[in-house]
Amino acid sequence: MSCPICSDDTSPAYRPFCSRRCADIDLAKWLNGSYATPSRDPEDVEAAIDAVEEALNTPPKPH
Repeated sequence: MSCPICSDDTSPAYRPFCSRRCADIDLAKWLNGSYATPSRDPEDVEAAIDAVEEALNTPPKPH
């Protein structure tokens, strides 16, 4: 089996990846939405619009 990120041989410690680096790259793709599955459900679309509007209307938190 080859690593889905770089195509090197997999490592048993990081299977299905070859290294921690490739596992982290894959995780980052999930977290930033690169692997998001599109939805045609109207409720999902409305929820996404509401979330974006709320994020745009919420003042940033001070550090």
